[in-house]
Amino acid sequence: MSKIAVKPFVSTAVLAAVMGATLVGTAHAQTLPPVNPGALSGDIKTGGSSTVRPLTERMVELFKRDGFTGQITVDEIGTGAGITRFCRGEYDVANASRAMTSAEISTCRSNGIEPIQFKVGIDALTVVVNPRNDWVRNLNRQQLALIYSGQAKSWKDVNRNWPDLPIKLYSPGTDSGTYDYFVEQVFTGIPSAQRRAIIPRVPGVQLSEDDNVLVAGVAGDRAAIGYFGFAYFEENRNRLRAVNYEGVAPNAATVASGRYKFARPLFIISSAAILKSKPQVAGFVNYYLTNVDKVIRQVGYFPEPAADLAKTRQQFLDAIR
Repeated sequence: MSKIAVKPFVSTAVLAAVMGATLVGTAHAQTLPPVNPGALSGDIKTGGSSTVRPLTERMVELFKRDGFTGQITVDEIGTGAGITRFCRGEYDVANASRAMTSAEISTCRSNGIEPIQFKVGIDALTVVVNPRNDWVRNLNRQQLALIYSGQAKSWKDVNRNWPDLPIKLYSPGTDSGTYDYFVEQVFTGIPSAQRRAIIPRVPGVQLSEDDNVLVAGVAGDRAAIGYFGFAYFEENRNRLRAVNYEGVAPNAATVASGRYKFARPLFIISSAAILKSKPQVAGFVNYYLTNVDKVIRQVGYFPEPAADLAKTRQQFLDAIR
């Protein structure tokens, strides 16, 4: 991914000292205290969403470039699995492509962890086909439901003017936040437990928590269809073609206007207790929230509106008081 220039940070001897001195904060704080990554020590454990992983990895790269010498792990195991490990105390930060469920929040709290969900950007979940697919330009919700329920076995079953080719389905795995978001949006009116079981029951469907596996599958089969975060489409534009959803293409303008209905928030999750007890984690989250809007477009996602990002930064200020 291309490099960007990030404004140098004012040196601080100890991050906690800076916080104590400057974080009284205003109701709508737009800026966070300066961080010197080189002054921090210790390791940081993160994991979860494959969608958020490229963004978190970019922030890790910059954090290390600016001096942090500790080890930072970024596991890719899906949103659900990442939140589970976070709630067990195994991660300092979870990466999530959806908001936590009430059950997940309750699990965290039962383990003595009060999660804080920091919204870091917006993704346009993107439906993709093979470039040699010259018939699909747009799909609506009903058509996607036919395809991903297995009711439509060939493309001709979706539209009688399309070829009689068997549809090859690719989907994120059931631990993926992308999977959860997709089935919630497509299989409306069906109870959660039932809709989550629909896609895995389709004969021949290929499920994977690794979006690169899905990319390779669709890129190698003219009759294939898949879906994942916009960043993976951007990275593979020469191998895939994006399909309009409900007549609207995924791009910056349609996401910003709210016209693209598959737009969704992205999160990193931590807790006040972790941030207060581990200065290196507080420094990393601070750095992340300070710089995310500078790098997110280059990773392949879209920045939050300024007012929303200000609220997210205020969440951090409140958490470390």
